[in-house]
Amino acid sequence: MSYLGVEQSITGRRWVGPGPELDRAAEALVQAGGYPRALAAVLARRGVAPGEAEGFLKPALRDLLPDPRSLRDMEAAAARLLAAVDRRERIAIFADYDVDGGASAALLIWWLRALGRRATLYVPDRIDEGYGPNAPAMHALARDHDLIICVDCGTLSHEALAAAEGADVVVLDHHLGGETLPPALAVVNPNRQDESGDLGHLCAAGVVFLTLVEAGRQMRGAGRQGPDLLSMLDLVALATVADVAPLTGVNRALVRQGLTVMARRDRAGLVALADAARLDRAPEAYHLGFVLGPRVNAGGRIGQADLGARLLATDDPHEAAALAERLERLNAERREIEAAVRAAALAQAEARGLDAPLVWAAGEGWHPGVVGIVAARLKEAANRPAVVIGFDGDEGKGSARSVPGVDLGAAVQQLAREGLLIKGGGHRMAAGLTVSRDQLEAAMERLSALLARQGAGAEGPRDLRLDGLLMPGAATPELVTALEAAGPYGAAAPAPRFALPGLRVRFARTVGESHLKLSLTDGMGGSLDAIAFGAFEGPLGPALSGREGAIVHVAGKLDLNHWGGRQSVQLRLDDAAFSEG
Repeated sequence: MSYLGVEQSITGRRWVGPGPELDRAAEALVQAGGYPRALAAVLARRGVAPGEAEGFLKPALRDLLPDPRSLRDMEAAAARLLAAVDRRERIAIFADYDVDGGASAALLIWWLRALGRRATLYVPDRIDEGYGPNAPAMHALARDHDLIICVDCGTLSHEALAAAEGADVVVLDHHLGGETLPPALAVVNPNRQDESGDLGHLCAAGVVFLTLVEAGRQMRGAGRQGPDLLSMLDLVALATVADVAPLTGVNRALVRQGLTVMARRDRAGLVALADAARLDRAPEAYHLGFVLGPRVNAGGRIGQADLGARLLATDDPHEAAALAERLERLNAERREIEAAVRAAALAQAEARGLDAPLVWAAGEGWHPGVVGIVAARLKEAANRPAVVIGFDGDEGKGSARSVPGVDLGAAVQQLAREGLLIKGGGHRMAAGLTVSRDQLEAAMERLSALLARQGAGAEGPRDLRLDGLLMPGAATPELVTALEAAGPYGAAAPAPRFALPGLRVRFARTVGESHLKLSLTDGMGGSLDAIAFGAFEGPLGPALSGREGAIVHVAGKLDLNHWGGRQSVQLRLDDAAFSEG
């Protein structure tokens, strides 16, 4: 049954609210703890029982941080790292070119710097070298270094790691492992085939952080004090959110604490990046994923691959400002390239149909640096796993993004084993692949079938899930603050979205190029401002613009708007429907 009777909103979606079971669970939380009904609804959706609510709202990292030694090879990896420090060995860090790889490398560089040691940073070029270690680079690094640490990559790189003759290799990764491990001294990866998978939700920076925790334990056992790891959680938070890791369990605690560290503005690179992006408030999880993360990624996507890692690792404010400005320009260029590919990919996917278990598109010359972002856009549009592939000759390189509950990395890896892909791998929510042109159709058909078995496509794209009803008078700064305590929100922990019924549009005007600003009232003294970002890129802007006096149901997320030293609540509008009453 639809919520508020909205079977088809302005954006074409059916509204779905909480069922009776969630309503009862929310009421129990209200009765037991006196929580606002809106907060109780969010806690109920997260499966929080009345007796667990206080602990959930104030998560302590010390209570949630797992024992690093529960991961295989962890003690050996930490011991080898400490030996390299003590013996003043030459250390190289081979990192992936995305945010997770860059943050993982920066974690190690900051930790080593605190101990008076340096490391060589190597980030492969996305186009010339592709993802992960390659034999020529590893062979060259091994000539000049005693220890090579591969972060956010390496688990499937058997041939490349074998080329590192004369150096020890340690892999700190989270991508799905194969049946055999590469030739390395240690492979620390919660997604190895012989791991339990209990920590499979960690990103690579989370794995690196646990390795440094274990190194600190070993140092204390030897009567030594290690670097301050809590001050490095801003890097872990950035990577966790940007890599779309689920914000549950220890990830949630890592990101909460990391945001607190980030608000202190102690890390030169993140300060410069926030200033270049004109971020004039303490970052929230949203900013990590959609403001800071894309800028760190820009170098790896269309520019120099190591720019993001260098920015996060530098302690020089002048270097940080220069790198941030360069990434800002590259990000603007990336957006232009992305817009062209997105338009073509969406048109192709719509022509193919958005109701299949897999949504995909492939095109000639599509830049490999933006196919992952476009895949994410297709996934959001269809609420299904999506793949976008750019061809250069007979070979196409693509990226894939998944939806909660569908393990995309495992399916892509199975295709690679079956010979339908040249190569492929990843994790539950994201994957990369290389496919030959003559295998494209067969590979996508097979991938669609594998994902369908996991339930992909079972939930329609027209469903908009809501946490409950709210009236404008209840949308106070105090409520927004209370809701923030149940966050941070992101992957596997969607931000609360409420419906506000039967509001009159007082005004609706265009802001910028494509946004819509509205003022809404309930006719009983309650009012609320709303902003619909990108409204004129879809149906919301044309439908609501100039409709002063119309009665609408609206749905969206509450946000605090800071302006002129004051704060007020506004609704980030996701959808609307004209009232028939």
